[in-house]
Amino acid sequence: NPRIIIEYNVNENVINEIKRPFFELTNEFTKEEDELIDELIIKFKVAIKKRVPKQKFGILFSGGIDSTLIAFICKNLGLDFICYTAALDDGNFSESSDLVYSKEIAKKYDFDLKVAKLNLVQVEEKLKIICPLIESNTVVKAGVGLTIFAACEEAKKDDIRVMFSGLGSEELFAGYERHKMTSNVNNECLSGLMKLFERDTYRDDVITMYHGQELRSPFLDIDLIKLSLQIPTKNKLDETESKIILREAAEKIGLDNKYAFRKKVAAQYGSKFDKAIQKLSGKDTKANYLRQFYEVPNQKLAVLFSGGKDSTFAAFTMHKMNYELSCLISMKSKNPDSYMFHTPNINLTNVQAKVMNVPLIQFETDGEKEHELEDLRKAIQEAKDKHNIDGIVTGALFSSYQRDRIDRICDELGLKNFCPLWHMDQELLMRSLIKNNFKFILSSIAADGLNKEWLGKVITNEDIDKLVKLNKINGINIAFEGGEAESLVLDCPLFDKELKVKKSFIEMEKENIGFCKVEVE
Repeated sequence: NPRIIIEYNVNENVINEIKRPFFELTNEFTKEEDELIDELIIKFKVAIKKRVPKQKFGILFSGGIDSTLIAFICKNLGLDFICYTAALDDGNFSESSDLVYSKEIAKKYDFDLKVAKLNLVQVEEKLKIICPLIESNTVVKAGVGLTIFAACEEAKKDDIRVMFSGLGSEELFAGYERHKMTSNVNNECLSGLMKLFERDTYRDDVITMYHGQELRSPFLDIDLIKLSLQIPTKNKLDETESKIILREAAEKIGLDNKYAFRKKVAAQYGSKFDKAIQKLSGKDTKANYLRQFYEVPNQKLAVLFSGGKDSTFAAFTMHKMNYELSCLISMKSKNPDSYMFHTPNINLTNVQAKVMNVPLIQFETDGEKEHELEDLRKAIQEAKDKHNIDGIVTGALFSSYQRDRIDRICDELGLKNFCPLWHMDQELLMRSLIKNNFKFILSSIAADGLNKEWLGKVITNEDIDKLVKLNKINGINIAFEGGEAESLVLDCPLFDKELKVKKSFIEMEKENIGFCKVEVE
C-alpha cells in the first residue's frame, strides 16, 4: 500500500508501519466558473513545467482531451517533445479512432508525431512480455498495457528517457460512467484516486521502466488534485458531458472545440488492441487466452460472502479474471436490520463454501451500526493472518455506506478492495446471472409489488421482465439494491454441485414483507 511507510528502527531492531496522509474532501468552491477555469489552467501549466526534463521527452498520445491538452500546452511553452501513438495494423482500410484523431491533431497543431503499429503476430509477441511484466492477465490491463508498451518501444528508438501521461484525469474530473451514477461525485473521485495504484500506476510504471524511461503524470500533481477535489459537481459533469471544466479550460487556451470535447474512448478500444486480443482468442474467452502468458493467479482475495447473488457473482467475476479466491468471510449478524450485512439464511454459507472448495471464516457480530465495522475488521485481519490475502472482494453495487467503510478497513490493513459490480446496470446484472448459469431464489422481500409468491422462487428471465415493469411503476430496484429483497444462490459455476432445497418455511409480516428459511441437502 503506497499510503503506508515501513519504518525500521536500527537500534531496537523493530519494524513499524506508519500511515501516510492522503487527500481529504473539504468544502467545495463557491467561486464563479471563469475563476475556477483560470485557476485550473494556471495549476495545470505549473504541473507540466515542474515535470519537464532538460532533454527531449515523449508524450503518450491518443488524441483524447488529456494527452492533447498536455501536448498543446507543451507546444505553447516551446518545449522539445515527440508524441507517440500506438494502434493495431490489422490490414483493413479503417484506422483506429485514436490514430485518426492523433494524425489530424498533430497536423493541425504541428506536433511531431510517431506511430507504432502492431499486427496480430506482433501483438501476441508483446503480450508474452507484458503479462508477466505487469503481473496480471486481466483483459483491460493487458489491452491498455499494449498501447503504452508499443509507444514506449517506439520512443526508446529516439533515446527518450521521460514519458508524459494523461493518467489521473478521469478521477480528478469525473470521466467515468460510475461518476455519473454516484450521489457524491468528489467522494467517488477520491475513492478512485485511492485505487489508482492497483488499477493503473503500477502497470504504467513497470512498462516505462522496462524501456528505461520515467513516467511523469502532470494530472497527479498534488496541488492540482487538491484543487480538483473542491470543484463542484456541476462543473465536472452533467447528463450528457463529463470533465466539463477541463474541456472548457482547453477551449479557453485555444484548443479547437472538436478536440476539447472529443468523447472518451478507452485506450484498448481507441487503439483497437482489444479487438486484436479478441481475434487472437478465437472461440475462447479473452481472459483464458491471456492466462497462457501469466498463469500465476493475479492476487489472493477473501470474499465478503453472504451466500446471495451479488457477493457470489462478484467472486465469480474475480475468479474469471484469474484472481485466487483464498477464503470466504461470512458475518453472522444478530441484528436482522444490519446496515452492513445480509442476514437471511446466512447459516448456509458453510454449505456453499464446501461446494466451492473454499475455506470459510465465520464471524459473529451484534450488528450495531458502526460497531459492527470493528467485528468486520477482526474477521478481515484473521483472513489476512491465516490466508495471506492481498485484498477483499465485495458485491457492492451502489452502497457508498458499505464500500467506503470497507475501503477504510482495507486501507488500514494494507489490503485492496475490489468491487467488480460497482455501479453495474441492475438489469444487466440480473440478466448476467441467468446467462452465467446462476440459480438463485429470493430469501426475503420488503417492497411494494413483491408478495409471498416471490419467496423461495428460482428467478428466471421472465421474472426479471416483471421486475423491469415494476421498476417503471414504483421505482423498485431491479437487482434489489435498495433492500427490496435478499437472495440465496443454489448453483453457479463456482459450485461443484447444486444445492437442493429439502425444506422451506415462509413467514410473512405483511403482504409484501416476509422471509423464506431454507434447509438444503
